[in-house]
Formats: sequence, structure tokens, C-alpha cells
Amino acid sequence: MAADALDRKKKWSFEKDTSIKKGAQVSPGTILGYVQETELIKHYIMVPNGVEGTIEKIESGSFTVDHVIAEVETKDKKKVEITMMQKRPVRIPSPARNKHRANEALITGIRSVDTFFPIAKGGTAAVPGPFGSGKTVLQQSLAKYSNADIVIYTGCGERGNEMTDVLVEFPELKDPSSGRPLMERTILIANTSNMPVAAREASIYAGITMAEYFRDMGYNVAMMADSTSRWAEAMREISARLEEMPGEEGYPAYLPKRLAEFYERSGKVETLNGRTGSITIIGAVSPTGGDITEPVSQGTLKVVKTFWALDASLAGQKHFPSINWLNSYSLYLEPLEEWYRSKLGEEFIGNRMEAMRLLQREAELKDIVQLVGEDALPESERIILEIGKILREDYLRQSAYDEIDAFTSLKKQQIMLSTIIHFSKAAEEAVGKEVSIDAIMKIKAKAEISRMKSIEEKDIESSGKKINEHIKSEIDALIKEEVNEAK
Repeated sequence: MAADALDRKKKWSFEKDTSIKKGAQVSPGTILGYVQETELIKHYIMVPNGVEGTIEKIESGSFTVDHVIAEVETKDKKKVEITMMQKRPVRIPSPARNKHRANEALITGIRSVDTFFPIAKGGTAAVPGPFGSGKTVLQQSLAKYSNADIVIYTGCGERGNEMTDVLVEFPELKDPSSGRPLMERTILIANTSNMPVAAREASIYAGITMAEYFRDMGYNVAMMADSTSRWAEAMREISARLEEMPGEEGYPAYLPKRLAEFYERSGKVETLNGRTGSITIIGAVSPTGGDITEPVSQGTLKVVKTFWALDASLAGQKHFPSINWLNSYSLYLEPLEEWYRSKLGEEFIGNRMEAMRLLQREAELKDIVQLVGEDALPESERIILEIGKILREDYLRQSAYDEIDAFTSLKKQQIMLSTIIHFSKAAEEAVGKEVSIDAIMKIKAKAEISRMKSIEEKDIESSGKKINEHIKSEIDALIKEEVNEAK
């Protein structure tokens, strides 16, 4: 017995577009009207791809999804009936007029992503990592808090208990931007590891086709594919049954092509109806033993522009998200620089570069410390170790289960980072005037920096100003005390 994917008995209220009347010329993508599907989503009914001609009939009212709401007479005098339900081939990309440059960031609320390794709306990202490194938790956080209009979460070959957690948890969550239930803008595709191999192979295509459908309405869509490794394993199994010539590690020779075709369906586009929509694809990769030299990881890295390298050792230290700041990268930093500058100002760009410099220098010094010990370092380098620790533990580290810390707005990120960099410069100045590092690290303002992640958004601006004032007054007092002792 087969169940219908859409309820054939439920009626939806369809409101036709006032500009669409009998005799109107329509083409693929033309919006005929809409259904208010949820409080957040206005579901536009479009002319299907491949249909062009003159409207013969259109009506508003309360209808089932398979009721004929409009008729189009094509140029060759054929009549095409249009219902609110559309069927599309999942392996053929939906056409668009133009593809635009991605120049707006997808805000995720995750500090390490938004500040250091951003992804653009219409961009692509890979999240490779070994078992237990937090891929699923990261993708679920992105699905919960990203500022996309529509989120499509595809669990391809996932363990049953993980998909159960998603299906139970998501309906209870609130959308942070609207306060409405998160499920009003979310589609979940549940495809567990015990389902037929053909279903696993088709699930990714089903997800991206749904994404294109909503993109064609003018929405910004974020698609989470978890995971493309299990999708590739399904392809390998099908290929073996078809007795095709195997490629590296038994995967079909066309694996890189399929991966590229999938990620190329992302992008910011001008749709056929003249609107602007985007699809952002974030694909998790589960390499065996964390070895990213295997074919799926390498095929993915060739086509994506953002790489969030998850580190099992960071996950073991309860550092979420376990994105390794030394191995990760984003090719969207330059295209998005003007966007960040317009939103947050020039200072944020400089602070981001300074923070990354400190983290990289800290990593170099930690290697030296293992050989000679921390006491052998000069004070000017010991302070870098301390600032690097603050950046790691108080900025990059974030709790996905804390109500306040789970999502950090761009404004709060700017204030937090600015405060840490301000403390760094003040501490370096104090060290240059012979103030001891131990005295600097004991000031009350340092503890206040550690608590910034728990400050609510409405209070962060005033709190940031107070902490900066405390840093200045306490550091100045230490410098004055050191000068007096020198005399």
C-alpha cells in the first residue's frame, strides 16, 4: 500500500493574482497566486516548467492540491491543466534567468562561522569530520538559527535515533527571528540507514529539487545534506549491482561529477518570474577514520568554497563547534567584505584579522612551549598565549544547548570581539611597561569578558561599554602602580 506524499483531502485557500486574468500570457515560473501555507510562508503557485501560453481559466477558492485552478492554452492549441501540486524531475536542475554573485552572508549565529569562516547566501560549504566530532549537531544548529527563509534538512542514511531526535525536537523549537514554531519554515527529509538503497540515493536529489522549488518563488533556502558520504555509499552499492567499472575505493568513476552537479545547483539567481532567490548547500562528509584524503571528501573540496574542518580532539574537550580554526577556510571572506563593512564597520574587519593573527601565533608558541616550557618565553609572547586562550574559550567556544549562547547576533559578535581585542592591546601595553602577566590576568574585567557570552542581546551594548571602561581603569591602575614602584 502506497501513501500519498501530499494530503489529497485537505483543502487550501488559494488567492489568485489580480493581474492574471483570462487571456493573459504566461510562461514558466509566472506566479498565478498564493496559498498562505503557514504564518511564515506564502506558498506561491507558479506555471510549471515547459508550459507557456494563454490563460483560459483561473479561479480563487478553497481547493485540494489536485484540483484544477487554472487552464493554459499553449501555442499549438493544447490545453494544460494546472493544479496547486507540482511534479518535477529531481535529477534535472530547475532553470533560472541569471546567476548572481553571492554578496550577502548567511547569518548562522555561530561565532566561529560568522566571524572567521562565513558562507554567503547561495554558497556552498563542506563539514567533514570523524564520528563524534559534532557534524549533526552543527548542521542542526544551522537549521535552527540561520537567517534563511526556508530550511531543508535531509538526513541521508542517518541512524534512526538521530533522525528521531530531529523529528521530536524541531516541532518544539521557536524561530528566533519570528517567535513562531520553527517547523513553519522547515522541511525534514527522513531517510534512515535501514531504508532501501535507492531511497538513500534519491533523497539528496529530492531535497535539492524542493530547494529549487522554493527558490523559484523568491525565497532564500538553506539545504543541509547529512551526509553526502552515505549518499556516495548508496551510489557505490547501486553501481556494484549494475556491474559498472569501479573507481577509487569502489566508488563509481562518475562520483566527482555527481558531487559537482549537486553543489552546482546552489547559487543566488534571478528566477524565471524576475524575483531573486538563493540556495545555500551545507554538506556533511563522514570520512572513515577522519581521513579527508578519501574520494568523497576530495571530490567535495574541489567544488565547495567553505571548509569547516571538525576536529575530534576539540569535540573531546567539549569545545563546540569543534571547527579547527587553523585548518578551516572560507573563500567568501573577500566577496563579503563590503557587506560586513556596511553592517559592522571597518573596525570589525581589522579585529577579525587581528584575532586570527593571535590564534595562529598562539599555535606556533604552543609548539615552542612543549620544547622549552612557558617560563622560557618572553613576557610579550606569554601574553599572546593568554589572549589566544581567551579567544578560544570565551569566543570560539559556544554552547548549542544554552538558550542565550546558542545564537549570537552579528552585533553581539562585533562587541565581544572588539572587547577582547581591546583587552589584548591594553595588556600588551601594560606588559611593555613591566606589568606582570599574573597581575593582568587577575583583573576583574577579564572575568567579565568570560561572562559576555551569557549576556542577553538587549544588554550587550551597555555591558560592552562598561567592560571596556573597566579594562582601561584597571590596566591604567596596574601601570601606575608599576611606575610608582620603579621610582
